Amino acid sequence: MSSLRESSAPIGFWRIAESDPDRLAVVDPEGGEVHYGELRDLVNRISHGFEALGLRKGDHVAISLPNGVEHLALLLAAIQSGLYITSINWHLVGPEIAYILGDAESKLFVSHEEFAVEAQRAADEAGLPGDARFAIGPVPGFRAFSELIDGRSAERPEEPQTGSVMFYTSGTTGRPKGVRRKLPEAHPDDAAAAMMGLFMQFGVAPHDDHVHITVAPLYHGAPNNWATTSLHCGHPVILMDRFTPEGMLERIEKYRVTHSHVVPTIFHRLLALPREIRDRYDISSLRTMIHAAAPCPVETKWKMLDWWGDVIWEYYSATEIGGTIIDPADWRRHPGTVGLPFPRAEVKIFDDDGNELPTGQSGKIYMRIEGNEFEYYKDQDKTRKAERGGFYTVGDIGYLDEDGYLFLNDRANDMIIVGGVNIYPAEIEGVLQQQEKIADVAVFGVPNADTGEEIKAVVELAPGADDDDATRAEIMEYCIGRLAKQRWPRSIDFTNEMPRDPSGKLYKRKLRDPYWEGHEGRLL
Repeated sequence: MSSLRESSAPIGFWRIAESDPDRLAVVDPEGGEVHYGELRDLVNRISHGFEALGLRKGDHVAISLPNGVEHLALLLAAIQSGLYITSINWHLVGPEIAYILGDAESKLFVSHEEFAVEAQRAADEAGLPGDARFAIGPVPGFRAFSELIDGRSAERPEEPQTGSVMFYTSGTTGRPKGVRRKLPEAHPDDAAAAMMGLFMQFGVAPHDDHVHITVAPLYHGAPNNWATTSLHCGHPVILMDRFTPEGMLERIEKYRVTHSHVVPTIFHRLLALPREIRDRYDISSLRTMIHAAAPCPVETKWKMLDWWGDVIWEYYSATEIGGTIIDPADWRRHPGTVGLPFPRAEVKIFDDDGNELPTGQSGKIYMRIEGNEFEYYKDQDKTRKAERGGFYTVGDIGYLDEDGYLFLNDRANDMIIVGGVNIYPAEIEGVLQQQEKIADVAVFGVPNADTGEEIKAVVELAPGADDDDATRAEIMEYCIGRLAKQRWPRSIDFTNEMPRDPSGKLYKRKLRDPYWEGHEGRLL
């Protein structure tokens, strides 16, 4: 493969497809291989299908699809057609999907037979016309996806225009909001080349023998961005539709994977594999494994560095704003940090009254990055509330050390206040996740008449562990010497399965809200 140092190496999906159509582009979850030329032709047919339906620059397309070639093709087609596109979380039920379809004023909805029931409910509730519904596989009331592309030209549209992915916030604390940016004026090829700046921060260069693996759903911002940017870099994308730890290791070995984007839960699940399974696979190809989206327990990260070596990078960011980054060597010198600000980015810590806090004091994290303007679609009030002097927050709590490194405590909505003392569940979860009988854990506040809240731990046990008082006692004993007494759980409940999506995102409110029914407060 070519190197970035070779000036003739094209950058951007369409340029690569023209110069090297036989280059491997995507390996689907079943192992099927699609090359750049084939993917380009599909993307172009979809773009002509958009045009035939009357879609114009600035219109919105919504998709609810599993990870697959069509998912990536629809994203790329929207990006070269001047459209906004939202990949909707397929865990949502019909009315939740309908809300996004209506809020975004979607002109087209593409779903999959796997999600037929909720897709049909959503389209009906949103009042979407029958000719604006398409599905891969049979869905009643939806046109076949083939009707969108059959007979369309595989040639590129004569006047490509740059579109944008419009992500919706997760909605774990209320109605999701679309993060909408002004469409770029640049040609799609030039806009694709401009995306290289993100990868270069992690030392990932175009045409540098890299192979990317996507282990999380593409409806999440980071997996979506990393998969499409990999294609713009000439990196083959290996897709998993349902993550399994051993399945990931198998693909790393088979395809000589070099980089990926994961969340800390993936690390926990990999580390839970028996040593003999972990040692079975060759992971020597790994070069840049990036994690983000949630605080990673320090001990967990040390274990992964011991196993995978200095290939683990970390960053802290959000769909809306800038962020921070840390490489493996620097993290070893500053364990627990999420790094220093991106180039052209700034981070500040404010209290609830708007006062900037000094080094070492925890408060709400605000960030900004040059040239990155956004608004919450149709919600100027939310945009205004998230802003302070040109800086924006998503509600996370943290602090800066004397060298400017950012450390996370938790989300503001997850913080527990016990008798006026702030307790950060992520710190407790990070310790408990190391206990041998715990497969997964969530910590949150529940009502207490005396102190306002008390600490509750809900535990998913490892195979073979008993859900009894003896196990509760072992877990409590594990806290001794590892957590200050005020951070010990007051009670422990067990669950058969934690409410996480395939990327590892925890829907904590599903666990917490039942404890608050009939009480004021925590039903957020």
